[in-house]
Amino acid sequence: MRWCSDTLSFKCWYGEEVEIAFALDTCDREVMSWIASCSAITRERIRDLIAESVEKRFGSVLKLPKPVQWLSDNGDPYIAYDTRVFAESLGFIMRNTPAYSQQSNGMSEALVKTIKRNYANLSDLYDAQTVPTQIDEWFQDYYENAPHKGLKMLSINEYRRSLNLN
Repeated sequence: MRWCSDTLSFKCWYGEEVEIAFALDTCDREVMSWIASCSAITRERIRDLIAESVEKRFGSVLKLPKPVQWLSDNGDPYIAYDTRVFAESLGFIMRNTPAYSQQSNGMSEALVKTIKRNYANLSDLYDAQTVPTQIDEWFQDYYENAPHKGLKMLSINEYRRSLNLN
């Protein structure tokens, strides 16, 4: 089992920047949790992202039922000692992609491109307060309408329905 995480950022119409981090299950392509910030995402926020993802997938547990790989880039919030210790205490096996090797985290990179192309570029990016109110809608549309080659060209929700998981 592997989860991956990445960040993306974009400018609002009036120059403010919004950064988003997400946790993605590589098996069913679900974004289990995401966070947004008007400033750089901190290691504390990444730890919150990790905790929220675990709770969404497994409920309120102190340890994962089985080890899960957590794949991310080498950004400071991900490689911080306290982030790694926290994640490993939950049962994650922390993995980082090689520097300057985007293809190593291909699923995250593909999601970043999809969010920028299909949602951020077509949405009201008026200011940094407006953007986070739209992100849940972006992901709901992505779950329902984005086909995935690895899911037999089904959307996430179609795939989950085919397995009776919804």
